[in-house]
Amino acid sequence: MTVCNKIRGVTKSHEWVADLFSLLAVVMLFGTIWAGVEYQRPLLGWMSRNVILHGSSVMALIVLDVFLIILFLNIGSSRFSDSPGESCFGTFRGRRRGGASLGKAFQSWLHHMENVNKKHR
Repeated sequence: MTVCNKIRGVTKSHEWVADLFSLLAVVMLFGTIWAGVEYQRPLLGWMSRNVILHGSSVMALIVLDVFLIILFLNIGSSRFSDSPGESCFGTFRGRRRGGASLGKAFQSWLHHMENVNKKHR
């Protein structure tokens, strides 16, 4: 059993866990925005003392924050797929076939977006 199927099973049987992770994602998103606005001046002053070390630390924290927000959103939304045979890591056709040009990738994405809800009706 894959990790995705284990997470899906837990979030389906305990829906409050999925709701908690969705709430955590929203809290982290708005908390990050608030902290960025509130502590902008002290953070920029701290970063100006050693741009390379402190700047890279701030960038690493931003990347970690974005990763956690996306992770929490994925765990929170994993309860919505009802079919047991559905793949956990589905992508649109342009990614699977490795679209050679930007136009072909855009066309595949557009086709995917037009048909995304048809299988759920």
